[in-house]
Amino acid sequence: MLLLKLVFLALLIRRGMTVCRLQGSPQPPELTQAGDFILGGIFTFRTGYIGSMNTFQTLPNPPTCLHINIREFKFSQAMIFAIKEINQNLAILPNHTLGYKIYNSCGMTNIIRSAIDLASGQREIIDERNCTKADTAQAVLGHSASSPTMGFARIIGRFQIPVLSHFATCACLSDREEFPSFFRTIPSDHYQSRALAKLVKHFGWSWVGAISNKNEYGINGIATFIQSAQEEEVCIEYYRAFEQGGPLRELTNVVETVKYSTSKVIVAFMSHREIKLLAKELYRQNITGLQWVGSDAWITDHSLTDSEGHSILVGSLGFVVSQAKIPGLEEHLRQLHPSLFPYSQFVRDFWEYMFDCALNETSNTQRKPCNGSESLQNVESYFTDVSRLRFTNNVYKSVYAVAHALHDLVTCEEGKGPFNSGSCADTKHVQPWQVLHYLQNVKFTTSQGERVTFDQNGDPPARYELINLQHVTSETMHVATVGVFDATLPQDHQFVMNDVKIVWGGGSYTVPVSVCSESCPPGKRKVLQKRKPVCCYDCIPCAEGEISNITDSLECLKCPIDYWPNTRGDMCILKATEFLSYAEIMGIILTFFCLMGAILTAMIALVFFHFRETPIVRANNSELSFLLLFSLSLCFLCSLTFIGQPSDWSCMLRHTAFGITFVLCISCVLGKTIVVLMAFKATLPGSNVMKWFGPAQQKLSVLAFTFIQVVICILWLTINPPFPYKNMNYYKEKIILECALGSPVGFWAVLGYIGLLAVLCFFLAFLARKLPDNFNEAKFITFSMLIFCAVWITFIPAYVSSPGKFTVAVEIFAILASSYGLLFCIFIPKCYVILLRPEQNTKKHLMGKTKDIHC
Repeated sequence: MLLLKLVFLALLIRRGMTVCRLQGSPQPPELTQAGDFILGGIFTFRTGYIGSMNTFQTLPNPPTCLHINIREFKFSQAMIFAIKEINQNLAILPNHTLGYKIYNSCGMTNIIRSAIDLASGQREIIDERNCTKADTAQAVLGHSASSPTMGFARIIGRFQIPVLSHFATCACLSDREEFPSFFRTIPSDHYQSRALAKLVKHFGWSWVGAISNKNEYGINGIATFIQSAQEEEVCIEYYRAFEQGGPLRELTNVVETVKYSTSKVIVAFMSHREIKLLAKELYRQNITGLQWVGSDAWITDHSLTDSEGHSILVGSLGFVVSQAKIPGLEEHLRQLHPSLFPYSQFVRDFWEYMFDCALNETSNTQRKPCNGSESLQNVESYFTDVSRLRFTNNVYKSVYAVAHALHDLVTCEEGKGPFNSGSCADTKHVQPWQVLHYLQNVKFTTSQGERVTFDQNGDPPARYELINLQHVTSETMHVATVGVFDATLPQDHQFVMNDVKIVWGGGSYTVPVSVCSESCPPGKRKVLQKRKPVCCYDCIPCAEGEISNITDSLECLKCPIDYWPNTRGDMCILKATEFLSYAEIMGIILTFFCLMGAILTAMIALVFFHFRETPIVRANNSELSFLLLFSLSLCFLCSLTFIGQPSDWSCMLRHTAFGITFVLCISCVLGKTIVVLMAFKATLPGSNVMKWFGPAQQKLSVLAFTFIQVVICILWLTINPPFPYKNMNYYKEKIILECALGSPVGFWAVLGYIGLLAVLCFFLAFLARKLPDNFNEAKFITFSMLIFCAVWITFIPAYVSSPGKFTVAVEIFAILASSYGLLFCIFIPKCYVILLRPEQNTKKHLMGKTKDIHC
């Protein structure tokens, strides 16, 4: 019985107790409106705060927030405007309304507490059997910074409450395991960092500095940039990081690094708070002339106009989300009045700030009282300016994304739903995970034609505008859109520049140069410097026979065998060809002497023919003389085949014609020498030798000697004839066109046979030089053979050592010298007698004892 009483008492006590009770004091939102579905918002209407040191003995006092942040308040008004617009639109969430709870939080602690309040609700007691009917927000919008967003997204993400940020860009937030319910309407820093690397590469800046703040946003963003920059062959001279609330030595270290660095371009991945501190310190130390490349967290922040060193940021480049127009937003902003938000202290503070007056509800006695006629209708300020909406448009899209997700949820048809057995969500008891499911799959187009979707990580498609900070004063900031970046396009077409004039760092209109080493021009190649980054190198000329036809070439290319580098070393040009030409001076001179020799030989032949009946002509076998003159004329003329560009026929003709004509010539001289010796033997008593070497035998001997040379030439041409050859071994920069011998044995056999006959002729003439005859032709033959042998003996080393066309010239000279030697020594003395001493051209004189004539 006692046990039953105790059980009954316990049931009574349990029935009288609530299930859920709010722990601690509630924190009311700054701006609120009731609705069927509540959207939470977390913004920081004030920047900077003064906090107290926690003792962990009492609850900490809330921080004292400082400066008004108009941009954040404008974000909240864009959220309110979007909710108002949706509630008036019958096509979205019919028969349902959206409400909002917007918190004004500064400091990490307050921001996280605001998020927890939105997740758990503000009711102190929930008198229900469970806690499922707490006034939990369907989604939370915010924050503008990555670090606070990561702080509360980790917490409320465990309850699967969607978090949508319009400005948190840290790539780390794309981690679905750590942030399972996070979405954003701004692209991830992963794309921004890669776009910044492409930007730096586009302007040829290969030597840059990198600075970030010491939080996950800055560290992760700059890490991705450095990795992407290395892929784009951009070198990082230094990387430094500091935090606004960190030690002063960190900022000093950054400033000193910038001051003594050689790079002129700095990529700053940080918030507006850090960049203002850094700019102020650099301005104070007069460190100017730098080109800043900034992240979207500060590049368009209007609060830059308040910083002391804003002038050094003029010319900054950076990527921001595309701008858009929101019809009706300006009218909504201008209709703002404290009476619309009677419980908001910040709205009153904002009103006093805008009109520099004091409302009755405040105790600010330093300002004149507001007269009640104040209105934003005619006020031109950053708050009412809707001409360049970027991040504000992201807030607008975030609200619509949640609205479309809720619309899909409430319009679900039972049996066709996405949950178990085709079920739909209970619209009276909507669970956060159900909203999360619909939000993940939301797809819609805004009234401005912008497509809104999320990938599996909650990220939108990445598209940026490249802006240039062209003018900054204490009140205004002018930016110009100079390019676009669209990550959805092919790799080579993602970055496009507009035809807009850019203002560079320091207000210059000249693109700054930031390289470790100047570019290597074509004709040179890069050689890395030891123990330095790849962007630091020396430029050395290409090796002989190699070129580089692009700037900053890593290696040189070898020219084809028929080509050679030009003087700049950036192009292969066809090698110049060299051969003995009729058009050059040497060719003209040699041709002249060839023709002169032939003409002189013809003239002597005419003289001999005219005086053929005279004793001096008849005494020396006139037939052999005419044959010798004919062969000499051929010798002179065959020299012409050595001049001009070699061809198959000219190569075969020049050597064979030379060999045969010279053998014919030497054979005639040899026949004349033998005739002299035989004539002397015939004068001896009892000698009958002349009958063995008469005119017929003389002609036959010439024919036999010449026939042997003809056989040698035929064998040479048959086995391995001479052929045109491009000699590239002697000169590297030009080609020598010459006739290759084909068979060297054939060539030296031809020359050897000529030499053998010449030596034999010289030996016989030498024996007959002192024979007792009034006109001893053997003496002249001896002199001619002496000249012939001397010329061809010296020809051999000269021929072997002479380069290119000089080889041919030496060969022609040898032919001409030996031909002229034979002509002058054998025939000129006779012509002298015939033409100038006709009295000596008698039989009596030839038989007399007169003085001999010498060559």
